[in-house]
Amino acid sequence: MPYLFVISTPIGNLEDITIRAVRHLHEADLIAAEDTRKTGILLKHYGISTKMISFHEYNKWQRITQILDYIENGNVALVSDAGVPTLSDPGSELVQRVIEAGFKVIPIPGPSAVTAALSVSGFRGDSFIFVGFLPRVRSQRKKILKTLVTEQQTLILFEAPHRMRSSLEDIDEAFGNRRISIGRELTKLHEEIFQGSPSEALNYFQKPKGEFTLVIEGTKKRPEPVSDEAMIEKLEGLKSQGLSVKDAAIQLKELNIPKNRVYRLWLRLR
Repeated sequence: MPYLFVISTPIGNLEDITIRAVRHLHEADLIAAEDTRKTGILLKHYGISTKMISFHEYNKWQRITQILDYIENGNVALVSDAGVPTLSDPGSELVQRVIEAGFKVIPIPGPSAVTAALSVSGFRGDSFIFVGFLPRVRSQRKKILKTLVTEQQTLILFEAPHRMRSSLEDIDEAFGNRRISIGRELTKLHEEIFQGSPSEALNYFQKPKGEFTLVIEGTKKRPEPVSDEAMIEKLEGLKSQGLSVKDAAIQLKELNIPKNRVYRLWLRLR
């Protein structure tokens, strides 16, 4: 049976690719690449002559149909410009359609800016949230950052150079002196790692160039305890909406309220 191989490619240094990834790029019948020019550099470096077609945000729906027709008779490799396909890159719709069509999707793991930046941040890596790119519109960006301030998990996000300073200003406003680690041009010739506060990062990156991966330390503050009276008031509101105690417990999970406490207070409702 033909497969769709989702292959991770170097995020900078061309040597950062697995032997398995090179083999599958050699053996694939077709490579669907976000940018055939960029992927062409990688293929030339490893002497790979597999046929390529472009697969990006603007032609993905047309290409999905073509790839589904192609995959009936041969293996297809999906790659992005750098790192893991479908991570802030097109491809998730293709994967879904291939699965629905009854074909197997095989991950070929490898380089990732997310894990590379996290590994040198010094922040906890057992639990993190990948935010991706922040919104371009400042009001929307501020709104998202406000919701993330209370997260205890490490936060990881990408940013483009032309929005880097405005995003750092918003991060500084939302997070204050929270520690931040920034990877610029990871694994490339001009790679650098900055560590400090958002305000210090603003002073450091006066004229941002390259690709940025930001890692923000999670908050060490514990959420304010919710009193029984406040909880009962909230539960009464949920009950009036027709929710069951089970549904209410799910809704209150975000407040870190234990299920047994929800059930105990539910019995006190009028």
